[in-house]
Amino acid sequence: MKFGLSTVTRGVFSTADNYTAIGKAAEKAGFDFLAVSDHLVVPGQFKSEYPYVPGGAFMVAQEGHCLDQLSTIAYLAGVTTKLRFLTSVMVVPHRQHMLTAKMLATIDVLSKGRLIVGAGAGWMKEEMELLGGTFATRGRYTDETLAACIELWTKDRASYNGELVKFTDVVFEPKPLQKPYPPLWIGGESKGAINRAITIGTTWYPGNNSQTMPLDTPARLAAGYAVVKRRAAAAKRDPATLGLTLLVQDVFEWKELKIHDGSARRLFNGTSAQMREDADALAQVGVSHAALRLGGATLAETLERIERFGAEVIAKR
Repeated sequence: MKFGLSTVTRGVFSTADNYTAIGKAAEKAGFDFLAVSDHLVVPGQFKSEYPYVPGGAFMVAQEGHCLDQLSTIAYLAGVTTKLRFLTSVMVVPHRQHMLTAKMLATIDVLSKGRLIVGAGAGWMKEEMELLGGTFATRGRYTDETLAACIELWTKDRASYNGELVKFTDVVFEPKPLQKPYPPLWIGGESKGAINRAITIGTTWYPGNNSQTMPLDTPARLAAGYAVVKRRAAAAKRDPATLGLTLLVQDVFEWKELKIHDGSARRLFNGTSAQMREDADALAQVGVSHAALRLGGATLAETLERIERFGAEVIAKR
């Protein structure tokens, strides 16, 4: 199993010097990819509930600091050489479909094929509407945009005729460097997200502590993945062709912390040996990649955590 470093475009990640240092440190430590989150604006008042914490409170509601995800990845690709980059996840309704396809293709070309497209339909109604999207049709728009991207990335003369996305006879160049196109990791645990992963994704990419489908232990993840594979089979897709990755969103510490219901140690907390055991258990479930939020209140602390995890967990597996 390979590891990614999950980042948010605020705090220690909000400056060019810090993000450069963190990206280079992750590359040196043996991380396979760096994941970048996606928010563009935060409404001053909103009622939408964040689906990954009990109670639904969004922790940066009053801060609003966020770099653009795709610009950030393009920058980071230029200061690293091997690290891959994951949009984690790109909120598809935030952007116009053809512009999205072009920006992603450009990143893949200029990074020499180091892009992974993590995609989802989003959860914050107020932000989406500020950006010109329609919350009620976000799922359909996401499905059609991703299908349109594939059309643009793979056809000499691209056409698409959906309910919300339409175009005819488009010459789209350059194509992504990766063939047939960059991996599509579909985020989310809802029925719509799972159907999207089955119909268009290369990989299902859930978060471990979703309020919809708790996946915070290997056993719970295995049960959730079994549901997804049964749905894939019912939809006439070979379940073996749908990969599994995991975003571990819990607090990361080198000390034992219980999961939210107090029943077990949280994933990737405890000793380094226990973290290696977690990785082995997730690999047995079928997880190929895990994105971890290592945390750190300062740049120095963040870099220390990256180096230690690389030396004590990644290098010893």
